[in-house]
Amino acid sequence: MALRPPRGETYFAVEGSKGEFGIYLVSDGSEYPWRAKIRGASFSNLFILPDLLRGHKMGDVVAILGSIDLVLGEVDR
Repeated sequence: MALRPPRGETYFAVEGSKGEFGIYLVSDGSEYPWRAKIRGASFSNLFILPDLLRGHKMGDVVAILGSIDLVLGEVDR
């Protein structure tokens, strides 16, 4: 059984255990999506790291990284 998503694009986000988990789909109306991108929570959390570290000392970096609980396998694509 194949799903035929309608032509267009959509972004859907849900709250996961470590933050926002998002899926972006682009469909041309065929049996499979033309493009599918998955954005994991760790990627979103890593993206804000420069803002989190601004104004803190180097010694605080390890504690800040530990507090956002990154999964590097999810970030490295």
